[in-house]
Formats: sequence, C-alpha cells, structure tokens
Amino acid sequence: MGSEAALRPIIEARAVGKRFGSFQALREVSATFLEGQVTAIVGPSGSGKSTFLRTLNRLEAHDSGEIVIDGIVLSDDIRNLNAIRREVGMVFQSFNLFSHLTVLRNLTLAPMRVRRMAKAAAEEKAMNLLERVGLKTQASKYPVQLSGGQQQRVAIARALAMDPKVLLFDEPTSALDPEMVNEVLAVMRELAYSGITMLVVTHEMGFAREVADRVIFFDEGVILEDTTPEGFFSNPGHERAKSFLSQVRHGF
Repeated sequence: MGSEAALRPIIEARAVGKRFGSFQALREVSATFLEGQVTAIVGPSGSGKSTFLRTLNRLEAHDSGEIVIDGIVLSDDIRNLNAIRREVGMVFQSFNLFSHLTVLRNLTLAPMRVRRMAKAAAEEKAMNLLERVGLKTQASKYPVQLSGGQQQRVAIARALAMDPKVLLFDEPTSALDPEMVNEVLAVMRELAYSGITMLVVTHEMGFAREVADRVIFFDEGVILEDTTPEGFFSNPGHERAKSFLSQVRHGF
C-alpha cells in the first residue's frame, strides 16, 4: 500500500473474455493493477470475479483478449506459464494443501523443486513464515490435524514461500467457520500493510473497506465499479452496486 504515482503496472488485463459453453463468464474485462496495490474484488455469486482471478495465472484459460503479468504475456507457452506461476501466488478457498505432507514439507516443496533452494535454506524460510502466521509450533503436523483457519494460514505461508510478486486470494475465508475468519483476515491485513501486491476476491466487506486501496465490483461478467473503498461504500455510482451493498450492509 503506497503512493500510486510511485507504482508500476504489474498486471494488465485487456478486453479479456471467457465462455463456459454458451455462458459468457467474462465480457471484455480490462483492468490494470499496480505493484504494491491491494485490490478487493467484490460482487454477487456468479458475477465473474473468481473466474477473472483464475485467468490471471491460467487456472482458467481466457478465450479472448490479452493478459500481461510483469511484462510476460500469459499464454499456453509452458516457459511463460512457469515464469508467471513462480511470481504469482494463489490462495484458494479450500486450502489445497498436500494432505500427505507435513506443514513444513508443504512449505518447502515448491521452493526446493522450482526455485532450486537448498533444503536447509527452504526449511529456515518456512519456519520464519510459519512464525509470521502464528503457526511455528505446528510445523510437524499434517493438515488434517489443523483447524480450517490454521490450514488457510499455512496455505498463505506456502504461497509466500515462493517470494511471489503478486498474491491472488480466491474467497479465502468462505470455507471457514465464523470464529476462524478473523485469524485469517489478521494475517492478510498484515500482508497488505507490508506492501505486497494483493488481489482479493472476497465477501468480507469490512476487510475490503479497511485494507484495500481499490475496490472492483463485478456483475454479469463486467466491471461496473472501479474506485476507492470510500467511493464504493459511501457513494457507488451504479444502481446494481447500490443494490448489492444494501444486501450485504449488515456485514460491516
């Protein structure tokens, strides 16, 4: 989170389209995301926000338009794809931890295999990250032994272990019991203030208002609002956004 004038574009989406059969999930979506910026992506279910996020590291292939990540055009070229995935971390709503590996091994696997990091260095880094998310004492446990909130904090630490330039969060609290949500949001809040670039698809309106530099509102595959948190929550310009906010207002 910093002065916008000093930041450079790190993700550029240009007229991105995506279909699932006859359903148009994304309709010529264009947006530029700046280094160090925290963007909350909100909207009703089925509006295209998660699909858009997943196109940014090719978990979903876009059908039209262009996506550029830190100067690299996103395509099926495996070299480009691998380069981008090294720089773009993803945190899923369902954690996606390796159940057969310990917490520590979940964090060291990719740095050792992809970044060719030595085991001792990878383990030291992993332990530092686990301490950062408050889970250093859980390093030898397996994911099934942890609560949902703990698993999601491990997933965040795992993403950070690759030193990504960008972190994508796809509804990271939606699968959690209510009492576990705050522990995950606290970690995300600390990350936001540390200056890492974050794109967060979320239903947590309080988090979006407090932490984000920018709010993007999706509806029916298009961006209807792209503004500051204050602008979005206090004076949305589109009737659909006003209707959405009136339904979720109780959440913040």
